[in-house]
Amino acid sequence: MGDITECIARARHGDRAAVDQLFQALYPELRRIAHRRLTPHARNGQLDTTALVHECYVKLIGAERVNAADRAHFLAYSATVMRSIIVDTARAAQTARRGGDAAHVSLSTEHADSTAQAEDEILDIDAALTELARLAPRLAQVVEMRYFAGMTDEEIGQTLGLTDRTVRRDWEKARLLLADALRA
Repeated sequence: MGDITECIARARHGDRAAVDQLFQALYPELRRIAHRRLTPHARNGQLDTTALVHECYVKLIGAERVNAADRAHFLAYSATVMRSIIVDTARAAQTARRGGDAAHVSLSTEHADSTAQAEDEILDIDAALTELARLAPRLAQVVEMRYFAGMTDEEIGQTLGLTDRTVRRDWEKARLLLADALRA
């Protein structure tokens, strides 16, 4: 754990080798986060677990510095980056579906309809989470850390300086608000 903390400290100061070491050390956890983010119905060949982790790496390398205080912050930050990659991919796919780079289409629309639903769902969830972040930033952080990064209530509490009980209450509130936003 000390090596990871040391790598994070160096990465905060712009050390690219430290970012490489971080990704190497945390690769299994990053893959787990990516796999959780790519729900089975959203896996349509455009993005898989490995590609998502590698795209996250490319984005983090492109940034001048890594803004994370510890392992939990780094994983939460990576989960947020993965979310943005998934949303960007869904938007690009919708654009292509609406005529960009038109390709040969078969007469069967069964597969296309399921893919379109997955993209629409991803964008709807992103919009609802963005609205939640506008209304209650801490609730949105709890959702990102729990749902996107797969962190436990204890890890979230340590990262945000909250008790486990507060994290659980925030999670329940956020779930209700997001469910209501997705129904509308």
